[in-house]
Amino acid sequence: MKILVLHGPNLNLLGNREPSHYGDLTLEQINRSLADLAAELGAIVECHQSNCEGKLIDLLQGAAREMDAVVFNPGAYTHYSYALRDAVAALDIPVIEVHLTNIYARETFRRHSVIAPVAAGQISGLGLTGYLLALRAAVALASARKEQGN
Repeated sequence: MKILVLHGPNLNLLGNREPSHYGDLTLEQINRSLADLAAELGAIVECHQSNCEGKLIDLLQGAAREMDAVVFNPGAYTHYSYALRDAVAALDIPVIEVHLTNIYARETFRRHSVIAPVAAGQISGLGLTGYLLALRAAVALASARKEQGN
C-alpha cells in the first residue's frame, strides 16, 4: 500500500510560520509521524511539499499510476485552485484533504474549499492528529477498493 502525502505552499515554513495558528510543529515532524504510522499500518508514505501549483498537479497526476491513495493539504490553494481541484477530480484513487487548522474558524476567504467536493473526505482543525487520521482513512479506503477489485 503506497500513500502519497502532498503539502502545499508555505507548509515548509511550519515551526516558524504563524505559531499562533500552527504552533511549533515542523513539516519534518509531520512526515516522520506519518512514516511511523504508515509502517504500523503496513503502508509506505511518499511525502512531497511544493509551493508551485504545477508541481502539485504533476505529483497528483503521477499518483494515479503509482499510489493507492493521497493525503493532501493544498494550503492556500484550497480556496481557489480549480486546476488542483480538476487534478483531484481526475484521480480514481481516494484523496483525503487535510488542514492543520480549522479553516472554517479562520478568515472568511479560508472558509471555502474547492477541493472538498471532489475529495473522499476532509479533516481540518486537529493539527498533527488530523494528518494521522487522514492517513488512516486513506489506507482504509484504498484497502476497501483493493478488496472490491479496483
